[in-house]
Amino acid sequence: MTTRPWLQHYPPGMPTALPDVAPDLTSAWRARVERDPDGDALLHDGRVWSARELDEAADALAAALREAGIGPGDRVGILLQNVPTAVVTLLAAWRCGAIVPLLNPMYHGRELHHLLADSGARILVIDPELADVAAAAAEDTQVEAIWSDGDLPTSAAGTAESEGTASPDAAPDDVALLTYTSGTTGPPKGAMNTHGNVLAAAQATASWMDLGPEDRVLCVAPIFHITGAVITLMAPLLAGSCVVLIGRTTPEAVAHAFAHDGVTSTTGSITVFNGLARLDDLSSDDFPHVRHLFSGGAPVPATTVTRFRDTYGHYIHNIYGMTETSSACIGVPPGVEAPVDAATGALAIGLPLPGTDVRIVSPDGATLAPGEPGELEISGPSVVPGYWDNPDATADTFVEGALRTGDGALMDEDGWVYIVDRLKDQINTSGYKVWPREVEDVLLAHPAVHECAVVGVPDDYRGEAVVAYAVLTGGDGDVPSITAEELREHARGELAAYKVPRQVHLIPELPKTPTGKIRRRELRESGADPEADTDPVTDTDPHMDKTDTDIDPDAKETP
Repeated sequence: MTTRPWLQHYPPGMPTALPDVAPDLTSAWRARVERDPDGDALLHDGRVWSARELDEAADALAAALREAGIGPGDRVGILLQNVPTAVVTLLAAWRCGAIVPLLNPMYHGRELHHLLADSGARILVIDPELADVAAAAAEDTQVEAIWSDGDLPTSAAGTAESEGTASPDAAPDDVALLTYTSGTTGPPKGAMNTHGNVLAAAQATASWMDLGPEDRVLCVAPIFHITGAVITLMAPLLAGSCVVLIGRTTPEAVAHAFAHDGVTSTTGSITVFNGLARLDDLSSDDFPHVRHLFSGGAPVPATTVTRFRDTYGHYIHNIYGMTETSSACIGVPPGVEAPVDAATGALAIGLPLPGTDVRIVSPDGATLAPGEPGELEISGPSVVPGYWDNPDATADTFVEGALRTGDGALMDEDGWVYIVDRLKDQINTSGYKVWPREVEDVLLAHPAVHECAVVGVPDDYRGEAVVAYAVLTGGDGDVPSITAEELREHARGELAAYKVPRQVHLIPELPKTPTGKIRRRELRESGADPEADTDPVTDTDPHMDKTDTDIDPDAKETP
């Protein structure tokens, strides 16, 4: 890529390229320890770990791993919540040259068995509560030992340091993490996040967020997810910040960390911030040390950001990344409010971070002009080389080292990137293309709507019909209650007739992944009948007349 228009909008002092600071994560971590061995590195359940204490714990566990036969290229799986042992195991495994598969502790049975078998994990470090689940899932896999948090083995010979055993040197291209995709379009795939990938993403994130020794970063995203492992764990650890762990995430625990643990920054799904907003007694006073907040994992509606800022005094900055980009690669700079695309109403997800290049491409790979929607393509040092033992999926997703994200996006002339929607989520109704995000933004603008999701469901006449699922804020105080039909009337006033949901379902909560992404497939498969609630306004609209068989999907509506 020869032009990078986004660089002109970087804040003063922001690097435009990434420096070469270390060849691997172990070297980068030890450089942090040497800079400030007594500085706070980890806070959990009232205990503060210094960088030296964390390093010594990692050395001790590394020695035990070596005695168990773990060496370069072996896999040490982590099946833990956000607890110190997860951090110690990561650091220990890397200094053995091992690869760490990050495993979701909510998986069990066939789900967990598949990941253990696919990764070839030899040792599994688990939450004690998962002993039976892990043992059953590990049958007929390469797992040799299951170590429980709180009862980890120790080295009979002492630490690796005392034995004089140096950590094996890892190359930037050596795999550090196996992070598994959610499997929404097939079996989960293990992205091979190399030491160079994770370092690049961590350095870019730390620079973007201006992290340093004075910061306390709340690790609210799960460490078994790339966001938690890199954005809110390794980036602050390597930058000299202190990471705050709260175990399982609840709105009350998050609010307590902000109010009492000196948290200055965090990155969480929009679900985290929506959860905070539903707490009765929360106010701007409960964020006494916050410098900036970021949200990733799913598009953030402009109305949600505005409401949170107006209520609590803090702007939620978009940040975007994928498992395959080793977390953050596009973000809104701190202190800057993202623009909104006039044509789609989408809030910008940000500017490419240092080291990242972005293109919007057509199906044949041609670069599209500013403002023209297409597929988001990302390249740079944080993009993984492919999927573990899956050459076919690698070939389908990566083109000459660039990642085809599957996200429908556009970029304006200044380099701001906007996600329109996942390409596979686009709805085709009577020949018209409808982006769910646009409909969701309109519904979320109603004060009674807390969260919503829009999907396309099969429809014999239209091909697909637009169906919405909404979670209401409630009916007390100044927040009005609302009926499904009233929500549809609200949408009719803001949208073309073919975009108005055929049905609106009011439900208590949306199905989500552990990281807060909405499970749209579950909603599509929930059995909604688009003909159960015929919309006379839509059916009499000239664009949707059932006698018109020559609808032009590219026709422009007149005002």
